[in-house]
Amino acid sequence: MSTDRLRITILGPCASGKSTLIAELKKRGYQASHIAQEHSFIPDLWHKWAGPDILIFLDVSYDISKQRQGIKHWSHSLYEKQVNRLRHAREHADLLLNTNNLSPREVVQHVLEYLDQWER
Repeated sequence: MSTDRLRITILGPCASGKSTLIAELKKRGYQASHIAQEHSFIPDLWHKWAGPDILIFLDVSYDISKQRQGIKHWSHSLYEKQVNRLRHAREHADLLLNTNNLSPREVVQHVLEYLDQWER
């Protein structure tokens, strides 16, 4: 399947790196998008809305997400709500990547390596 036909959905808590990854994948010709599952009460919204060929889940800890956002009022309870809302997607992800200790470039590299293997 060519990169422009491959539908990739990226999910994860706030500040996990979704927007950066999507932008980089689009530059390379991939059809990548984000469904705001972390803000939805519908557990499988990602599947109903997007029906992706590949679901990539970017994980991030509360402390790192708070640090990346630079928001003092980002509470642990809000983070936990997002984690709960994302549970179904996390369980069904084709690729689960913890971004805590990865640079944006490293996240992109891991995903591109996965996509290369997937497309073979």
